Amino acid sequence: MRQLNLTILVVDDHALMREAVRAILDGADGLEVVGEAHSAASALAQTAALDPDLVLLDLRLPDVDGLGCLDALRRRHPKTKVVIFSAVDDTELVSAALARGAEGYVLKRIDPLDLPAAIRQTVERSVFHQQSLPVEEPAAKLSAKELSVLEHLALGQSNREIASHLWVSDQTVKFHLRNVYRKLGASTRTEAIRIAHERALVAA
Repeated sequence: MRQLNLTILVVDDHALMREAVRAILDGADGLEVVGEAHSAASALAQTAALDPDLVLLDLRLPDVDGLGCLDALRRRHPKTKVVIFSAVDDTELVSAALARGAEGYVLKRIDPLDLPAAIRQTVERSVFHQQSLPVEEPAAKLSAKELSVLEHLALGQSNREIASHLWVSDQTVKFHLRNVYRKLGASTRTEAIRIAHERALVAA
C-alpha cells in the first residue's frame, strides 16, 4: 500500500495544544501542518484558503460546537477529510461525529508518538478500503443477528447492554462482534460504526 502525503489544518482553541500537535506532526514523514485555527470561523476560512487534505478538529470551540463545524466543513469542502481530535470519550458523540462525515475520532490521551500513525491509518483505511470493497457486499454478508448487534453498537451501547437488550450472553455478543468486524474489515468499535454509517447499515 502506498503511503499518503497529507497536508493538515489543526483546529483547537488552545494555542499550546496547536503548537504541540504541529511539532509532533511536522516531524512525521509525509505529514505537513499548513495552518492552525482557534475557532470554527477560522477553520472554515483557513480551509478555503489553504485547501488542506485533512482537518484535525477539536470539538470544543469558542464560537460553534465542533459537530456544527464538522457539518459546515462537509458541506463546503466535501473533499477535505476531517478527523476529530478530542478529550471527550463518549460513544454517542463518537457515533454522531462518524455519522456526520468524520473519517475518524482520536482521543487526546493518545501517546503523542502514536498520533501521526493514528491519523495516517484512519485516512488510509478510508481511502483504500472504500476503493477496494463493493458497497453492497457487506450488508449481504451480515446475518440478521449481526446487524442487530451492529445497530445497538452504533447507539453507543456496551457489550453488556447489547446482551441485555438481545437476551443473549456477553460471550455471544463478543462472538457476533468479531464476525461483524471481520466482515466489515474493521478492527475497532469506532471503525465498525463509521463503516456501518457510510454504508447505511444502521440508521443515521
